Amino acid sequence: MARISGVEIPNNKRVVIALTYIYGIGLSTSQKILKNTAISEEIRVQDLSEDQIKSITTEISKYKTEGDLRREVQLNIKRLMEIGSYRGMRHRKGLPVRGQSSKQNARTRKGPRKTVANKKK
Repeated sequence: MARISGVEIPNNKRVVIALTYIYGIGLSTSQKILKNTAISEEIRVQDLSEDQIKSITTEISKYKTEGDLRREVQLNIKRLMEIGSYRGMRHRKGLPVRGQSSKQNARTRKGPRKTVANKKK
């Protein structure tokens, strides 16, 4: 397995798909990286040479990925909670943040149902 920016990417997949295993790199970014390094999208990771892996690594270093990106996202959420914005309050309460209905659904965000005694009347 090739190791790029601290992530083991799978050998048997195409490079364009394997790069998406890195947090912060999606399909379009992966395609851009391969276009800039002049590497075919069809080639498998196991067929990459050391020079190609190095060129991909240097191209990826231009983007914010993995730990830095996760840290930035967490700091953004923390900032929203500190300033007391609506989105911050929804994060703090563990409710959906982006306007979804929470009366019937939102079980993923709210967790399992908590039954209230003597509610039936």
